[in-house]
Amino acid sequence: MSSILFEIMNSVAVITLNRPDKLNSFNREMALSLQKALDDCKSKEIRAVYITGAGKGFCAGQDLAEVVAPDAPGFNQILSEHYNPIVERITRLEKPVVAAVNGVAAGAGVNLALCCDIVVATESASFIQAFSKIGLIPDTAGTYFLPRLIGKQKATALMILGDKVSATEAERLGMIYKVFTDSEFATASFKLAEQLAQMPTKGLAYTKFVLSQSQNNTIEEQLSLEDEYQQKAAVTKDYNEGVAAFLEKRSPKFIGE
Repeated sequence: MSSILFEIMNSVAVITLNRPDKLNSFNREMALSLQKALDDCKSKEIRAVYITGAGKGFCAGQDLAEVVAPDAPGFNQILSEHYNPIVERITRLEKPVVAAVNGVAAGAGVNLALCCDIVVATESASFIQAFSKIGLIPDTAGTYFLPRLIGKQKATALMILGDKVSATEAERLGMIYKVFTDSEFATASFKLAEQLAQMPTKGLAYTKFVLSQSQNNTIEEQLSLEDEYQQKAAVTKDYNEGVAAFLEKRSPKFIGE
């Protein structure tokens, strides 16, 4: 059974972490398969990506059974070959990526979700920075994203104490975008990805990039970057369609170009 399921539905690449008996915890095979799936998302026919988990959990982080095995990869290999390339692929992908957290997200699983562009969760989901429980530090870019989302003080406490955060509290803190009831989660979260797939893809990609630079730029540098990328957006086919649809008082039909 493949540890990563991949299908395309209505221009959305649906990536499902598929080790439900292990709460979708990562081993090497799953990490490399996820990288391959994300590479496949560069295809022109895909205009949004939806990542979720099979079964009751989203992702419980690293499968510790692999770490203690006789032929276990070292942490340098796990980070440099497994998690870091995943984060880089998600953040550099020129398409919006939705993390649909359907259950517990722990350790690297939390931070996998947080590096996505939009994070939604079912109401029974929870988020746990579990690293301190076994004497490790947060990885998978958690120390980058979490303080930027909720502030250094809250991020420090959650990472050091390893508190479980409910989906409702995660939304209140600004850690995630939205919570759906368990009954509506699957439909509503995928509908969000479908909506993104029908929007002007290049404009969304430019927005994603410009936002990624904002934390480290001066205001002058950010204004210059906005100028540069607004000019790029203004020569896309989707911009012309958006303006024409507005003037003609009809719904736009974007093609992602």
